[in-house]
Amino acid sequence: MNRSSRLGAWLLTLLFMFGSGSTMAKTPPDQLIIGMNMNNLLTLDPAAMTGNEVVGLVVNLYDSLVELDPAKLTNVRPALAKSWEVSEDGNRLTFHLRDGVKFHSGNSLTADDVVWSMRRILHLNLAQASVWKSYGFSKKNVDEHVKALDSSTVEITLPKANDPQLVIYSLAALGSVVVLDSKTVEQHVQNDDWGNRWLTTNEAGSGPFSLEVWQAKDVLRMQRNPEYWRGEPKLARVVFRHFQESQTLRLMIAKGDLDIASNMAVSDVNALRKDPDMTVDAVKKGTIYYVAMSMKEPHFANPKVREAVRYLIDYQGINKALMPGYGVLHQRPIQSGMPATLPNPGYSLDIPRAKKLLAEAGYPDGFDTTLRVLADQPFLNIAIAVQSTLMQAGINAKIVTGTGNQIYGAMRERKFDMLVGRGGSGVEPHPHSSLRSLVYNPDNSDAARLTNFQGWRTSFYDKTLNQQIDNALVERDPAKQLAEYQAIQTRYDELIPALLPLSQMVDSVVVRKEVQNYQPHPSATTFLRDVYKTPAENGENKG
Repeated sequence: MNRSSRLGAWLLTLLFMFGSGSTMAKTPPDQLIIGMNMNNLLTLDPAAMTGNEVVGLVVNLYDSLVELDPAKLTNVRPALAKSWEVSEDGNRLTFHLRDGVKFHSGNSLTADDVVWSMRRILHLNLAQASVWKSYGFSKKNVDEHVKALDSSTVEITLPKANDPQLVIYSLAALGSVVVLDSKTVEQHVQNDDWGNRWLTTNEAGSGPFSLEVWQAKDVLRMQRNPEYWRGEPKLARVVFRHFQESQTLRLMIAKGDLDIASNMAVSDVNALRKDPDMTVDAVKKGTIYYVAMSMKEPHFANPKVREAVRYLIDYQGINKALMPGYGVLHQRPIQSGMPATLPNPGYSLDIPRAKKLLAEAGYPDGFDTTLRVLADQPFLNIAIAVQSTLMQAGINAKIVTGTGNQIYGAMRERKFDMLVGRGGSGVEPHPHSSLRSLVYNPDNSDAARLTNFQGWRTSFYDKTLNQQIDNALVERDPAKQLAEYQAIQTRYDELIPALLPLSQMVDSVVVRKEVQNYQPHPSATTFLRDVYKTPAENGENKG
């Protein structure tokens, strides 16, 4: 046990020795205090963000054209756009903005800001550009396809055939096409960076809260926007605090020093389930835990080696022992719960089969490699389990831990061997959402920089598979589309992919009963604008 773990255990012991009862701390009634792990919080720039943690922050600082109903993801709700239409041919989307919306600066929000925000994503070509490039948008054609017809009307013409409903889902769910205050951002441009450096630690939104301060791996504070167009939020301030240790989070929320705690270990979440002052909100998300291999690395360019790794993962053991509260067994690239998703193929640990495959590949004695992983749970425990079973077939994987930037950064640069990670979008209620993130790779060149696509990161490329994904997206016959998505999953398995799904994410958040109207969003876009707190003695559990 390391020093911080011993400290957390000691503090937890003190809590239970002396109890919390009458001496319980109280967070301010008009402030929401949220404990979380901020290791993967690297930027507040919507165009550059990666990971679920930052999405939950961005959607409370900015507004989007439309949003997804957390209770029913296929229900698209108006936001900055009060209404919209899709042309009969499905190639043109027209959004009508509501009047009187102001940015935090006091500037009026217009259609020009919407267009500028979209242009910015494509010109910067950072993480969030990948989705829009897959739809055919580029910095060369965005001016032609995204236009302000007047101050309150935005027209988006799709560059290539697509499912317009998926595009609307993306506008609603990704958090990337939030609308930025173009006048404010342009004042902070350095060397044609579209304000990227400034927006890393600042914001220029119109959302219910404005950024007060962000100190990396310490604290982020938002304050109420009294001029918010939906009405003044009930909370004066939302404070996000960084905690590395799950035991510390458990201590803090049990004492009443936190209102909400996320990123906690399963054992701590389960212990808090028994506390009548707490509610545990468990939400299944479309994100997939996986083991990835780089096909730029000569060992993993060999399909027999990738197949051997497929049989060197104890999927069932990992999900039973390590994933309760974090995820559920899932071995398909399309998230579960959709009509198109095939049943799990049933892969399991098979050491003799893996050894035979390695021998056929020319590695009868195995080889040495590295396995990158976040220094957080459940990732680290998954990596240790995988390391152990790889070793049984002679693959000696040295575990390399680090922050999100160190681990996923290496993956985005295609400079890794193996990696335990989590991804797959899945935020839009459509099979393409998962495939786009985990499988699709229309341009395998290094110059393409499709950094938000796991297929590109792993250098996994198959022309036929890409074409199948493109065809399924625009198929209008539901039965044919269903069959095409199932055929994609079958081919993906047959190709021995470089990314092996092992579990689908479950997000467990512990919430004190005083907190009302808090609803964790399956797409990570959790809105805090309607959240408020009632006195503990009168608070009712929100279920």
